[in-house]
Amino acid sequence: MPGYSPQEIEKKWQAHWQANHTFKADNSSNKPKFYALDMFPYPSGAGLHVGHPLGYIASDIVSRYKRLRGYNVLHPMGFDSFGLPAEQYAIQTGQHPALTTEKNIDTYIRQLSSLGFSYDWSREIRTSDPAYYKWTQWIFLKLFNSWYNLDTNRAEPLKTLLDKFAENGSQGIRAAGDDEERHDFTAGQWQMMSEKQRLTAVHPYRLAYQQDTFVNWCAGLGTVLSNDEVKDGLSERGGFPVERRLMPQWNLRITAYADRLLQGLDTLDWPDAVKEMQRNWIGRSIGAEVTFPVQHHASAQIKVYTTRVDTIYGATFLVLAPEHELVKELTTPEQQQTITDYIDATKRRSERDRMADVKAVSGAFTGAYALNPVSGEPVPIWIADYVLAGYGTGAVMAVPSGDQRDYLFAKHFDLPIVQVTDAQQGLDEQADPTKEGRYINSGIIDGLGYKEATAKLIAFLEEKGLGKGKTNFRIRDAIFGRQRYWGEPIPIYYKDGVAYGVAEADLPLVLPEIDEYKPTETGEPPLGRAKDWKYKGQYDYELSTMPGWAGSSWYYLRYMDPHNAERFVGEEAEKYWQNVDLYLGGAEHATGHLLYSRFWHLFLKDLGLVSAPEPFQKLINQGMILGRSNFVYRINGTNTFVTLGKKDQHQTTALHVDVNIVHNDVLDTEAFKKSRPDYASAEFILEDDGRYVSGWEVEKMSKAKFNVVNPDVLVSQYGADALRVYEMFLGPLEQFKPWNTNGMSGVGGFLKKFWRLYHPVDGAFAVTDEAPKPAELKALHKAIKKVEEDIERFSFNTTVSALMITVNELTALECHKRAILEPLVVILSPYAPHLAEELWQLLGHEAGSISSATYPEFKEEFLVEDTVNYPVAINGKVREQLQFAATATAADIEAAVLGSDFLARFGDGKTAKKVIVVPGRMVNVVV
Repeated sequence: MPGYSPQEIEKKWQAHWQANHTFKADNSSNKPKFYALDMFPYPSGAGLHVGHPLGYIASDIVSRYKRLRGYNVLHPMGFDSFGLPAEQYAIQTGQHPALTTEKNIDTYIRQLSSLGFSYDWSREIRTSDPAYYKWTQWIFLKLFNSWYNLDTNRAEPLKTLLDKFAENGSQGIRAAGDDEERHDFTAGQWQMMSEKQRLTAVHPYRLAYQQDTFVNWCAGLGTVLSNDEVKDGLSERGGFPVERRLMPQWNLRITAYADRLLQGLDTLDWPDAVKEMQRNWIGRSIGAEVTFPVQHHASAQIKVYTTRVDTIYGATFLVLAPEHELVKELTTPEQQQTITDYIDATKRRSERDRMADVKAVSGAFTGAYALNPVSGEPVPIWIADYVLAGYGTGAVMAVPSGDQRDYLFAKHFDLPIVQVTDAQQGLDEQADPTKEGRYINSGIIDGLGYKEATAKLIAFLEEKGLGKGKTNFRIRDAIFGRQRYWGEPIPIYYKDGVAYGVAEADLPLVLPEIDEYKPTETGEPPLGRAKDWKYKGQYDYELSTMPGWAGSSWYYLRYMDPHNAERFVGEEAEKYWQNVDLYLGGAEHATGHLLYSRFWHLFLKDLGLVSAPEPFQKLINQGMILGRSNFVYRINGTNTFVTLGKKDQHQTTALHVDVNIVHNDVLDTEAFKKSRPDYASAEFILEDDGRYVSGWEVEKMSKAKFNVVNPDVLVSQYGADALRVYEMFLGPLEQFKPWNTNGMSGVGGFLKKFWRLYHPVDGAFAVTDEAPKPAELKALHKAIKKVEEDIERFSFNTTVSALMITVNELTALECHKRAILEPLVVILSPYAPHLAEELWQLLGHEAGSISSATYPEFKEEFLVEDTVNYPVAINGKVREQLQFAATATAADIEAAVLGSDFLARFGDGKTAKKVIVVPGRMVNVVV
């Protein structure tokens, strides 16, 4: 029998698993179910590097372990295959995004398969497949044809709203959304409306609706970008200028679910940091909506939302978002140029930049004044980019004595700062937001405390019709349209300027072929290039496509029943799998994908289409594997490179070098010369032993730093099992960990040592049926217990350490016994499945059957010691160690000590007054 050859073994078992559908999950089983899911990848052209599989390995270990524990495991994989990178590549090359996406997916599947993941590949999905996005469009139509009834606190089909209109008109209807966008009408007026008028009246109630919305518009990319895609006023991809622009956009009314999304977090086993990010993003606050009349503008009013209505007497100015609809109307002629210049500058900053910049103070005075609704005092109206049009009302009641940002603004522009409670301190230096003390300089609430003052002011404002108590949320409705090609077409067409949903029977609405993938010359989205692309041959389609998060908001459901042509997921399949038991992915998706998926799930549950309350019950955020970069040192002005040990003797510049041509920090200089044309004539000043020793640093793994390690290279050199085990060995799953390829050899050595337990030095398989010794059973059962406990708490690195210790112990005991090695290979199998399958077959089991084996039972009895070593002391001073049976009583031990020559040797002729026995610990003889 040859030695351990991982590459040969791994190819054999990967082919077996594929041919025999080893990991195919059933949608019905008497076994308990377990659904493990990775956040599916976007298939980039670069393929995987060693940082990508970290979470995939962890979820695969858990999946394999759960199968051993008797679970029916669903562990699928697919691809988030719509996206801007493929479209940008298409614009540059003219190649259809589908072609590059297909090629990239092939690379990912090859790489993932080479790592031995136990995916049920029969359930693979791709968001760009029309058979998949048919149902993404179908869910959108459900949103389009639903409204949120605040009386029932759930979404309902529009029919229930239309029935109310027919019976009572708009009177008494409580619906999520902006009441000011809607019109009042009677039942009689409703009956008299035309179809177009009715649809116009209904539109502001829909959960998917179109509205003029401020967006991040990138002319260079010809599309709207999310806040995540904008940095410092430029597009993250391409570095093009981005400006805020008011455009008609499709929106989803996620705000209707704000309170339920908040409450549902308490039921989830998620990292506290992620839940806190969602809580902050949703931003529930209890306060008041207050109306400030505008001086000399009879019909103009400015509404603000405040959580501190108690400080209203200290409101010495108002601040509007530069995009606020009243800015143009209120600006005086003298301030027009100042306001215009400021608005132009604001357009170049993303919302995220504006929110994050808490130090810079900027603004412009409109020249207009509002009236404080309780004091009647005039307050100047300013604009500033720290106020956002989409948050709250787009206007802020500025109280500089109680808010630090308002304080800095007031100081910068020399505006009044009014103390409002007798407990505020240090107002010469900073704001004091305290709620303690009694109110001063505050008219009708002077002398009151916080609670009494707040209640009195809200009552006053409601009585005067100038305000009301209100619960508010920071979260805004989700912009759903993108002016791109490579995305799901929005299934909407227009008739007489009114939006209609495409009939469900006509789905999917497939992306049409176009000649170029950039916007038209007249500024329309790329779909405007499609020829004769009309619904029923006569109605214009919506030209925007869905955002990247659309398809990923429900993909976990499609995995349950991916080939169902009649339903987005079969009822029985959904009721069986319910939701995801373990979800692994990055924390960066906390306020994007994870929030949108919860929103879509709650909506589908309202319509009775899913049964579980939440989509993802347990979430783990894997940490990042950091790259270990290497550096060479070029002597300035030359093409000569000096080694690390001698670089201080010269003036040098550090340059990143490809880590794949560096071994234990020693550079392969010939490979370096071949790596780039400008290095072909490089010369080297070496160490005295003739080596070029490079520098190193731990930083983010990326192609730009030449520190990306391709898993293909490591698999070919060490094997997939070694890579799997090493990535888990690096450290706790959730933490950031530096990569060092040098460590792979140690893990490779461990697996070879494991192999030799079954194959002694001569290489022949030599497992015996001899009865195991107590020490061997003890080593095994320690491992059984440790691996079980560690996997259950997702502590994979400590499992690897424990298995290494076990192998060392059994090697020292020269153990080759089936009773020990058969269960041992089962507990190793989640980590090194290829090696385990090979040994399992050699042990006489059916090929490829280790996944259906049973996890070995831990037995405490094998860890019980037969004997115990007792330190024996005289008057507290330990003299020697004596061994007694673990079952010996205190009387037995006392008698044995006194009956021995212990006192004769150490007692100086004295007799024992008392013998103190601490069971299992020590013996003290008092003389």
